[in-house]
Amino acid sequence: MMRGPEDVAVAVRKADGSIDVDVHPVNSIQDRHPILKKPLIRGMVVLVESLVMGMKALSYSAQVSGEEDEEMDDKDMALTIVVSVLLAVGLFIAIPTWSMRFLQHWTTNAVTLNLAEGCLRMAIFLAYIAVISSMKDIQRVFQYHGAEHKTIFAYEAGLPLTVENVRKFPRLHPRCGTNFLMIVMCISIFVFAFLGWPNLLERILSRILLMPVVAGVSYEIIRFAGRHNDNPWIHKLILPGLLLQKLTTREPADEMIEVAIASVKAVVPVDGKAVVSLQVPDSIALKAPVQAAEAAAEHPDAAPAETGEEAAEGPSRE
Repeated sequence: MMRGPEDVAVAVRKADGSIDVDVHPVNSIQDRHPILKKPLIRGMVVLVESLVMGMKALSYSAQVSGEEDEEMDDKDMALTIVVSVLLAVGLFIAIPTWSMRFLQHWTTNAVTLNLAEGCLRMAIFLAYIAVISSMKDIQRVFQYHGAEHKTIFAYEAGLPLTVENVRKFPRLHPRCGTNFLMIVMCISIFVFAFLGWPNLLERILSRILLMPVVAGVSYEIIRFAGRHNDNPWIHKLILPGLLLQKLTTREPADEMIEVAIASVKAVVPVDGKAVVSLQVPDSIALKAPVQAAEAAAEHPDAAPAETGEEAAEGPSRE
């Protein structure tokens, strides 16, 4: 799935081997309500829209590939999202803060308990990623994830989008949503550390209510990091997220790269003047990362694309 300045495209490999590409306008709520584009607000909006678009893309791809008879309707989509959110709250908020009851035998310091809760939340998150990455079906999804990153790198480097050119690039991208999730986890540890230690229900509610703040701050950090990725301190900041991508991406097969290429081409503006961005849709105006230029320099045999280096805006990987 790729999101461009105007369109969203979902490319799917059909059972007969052909590639089906569905393209439709973005229709972001931010376009109708400009206030939602303000810093600290836009992060949560982007997160929710990404979740909805991602669910729709998964439903559509399952239907086109023949794994489901029909696409999910709005009611099924809403139910799926609600259940997913409840499971996330239970796994990453309720369980970690409830588990601190066992630590209270050794300390009652609120800051210590909150920090320990945050570390446990991070451990659960990493364990969750590690477990699902061992599943065969998820490994295939992560291969497509790697194909998307490689394709975006090749596009940002100004190279023709061919399998040969795309395969040369790395699969770890600084603007991936994995980086966003890692930053959310880290920022939440710091924010929640100063909330005191009320009863269990109040702790759970406080963390839920502050998640939009955490998401907003995290989003601004990843936007800033995308614009200043050549700064060594910024690179260190996003390094944990890059390392986590070793779990959430896999080296793709050629046919997977072909699907990613089809999706990118579907949302590139007609004049070709675009820079690809990842996962967090509003990062579409970010500059191409330094890694892409370095990777292009390492492969001078690959001919430059017609778009050149003057490109300014473009598609985003969801």
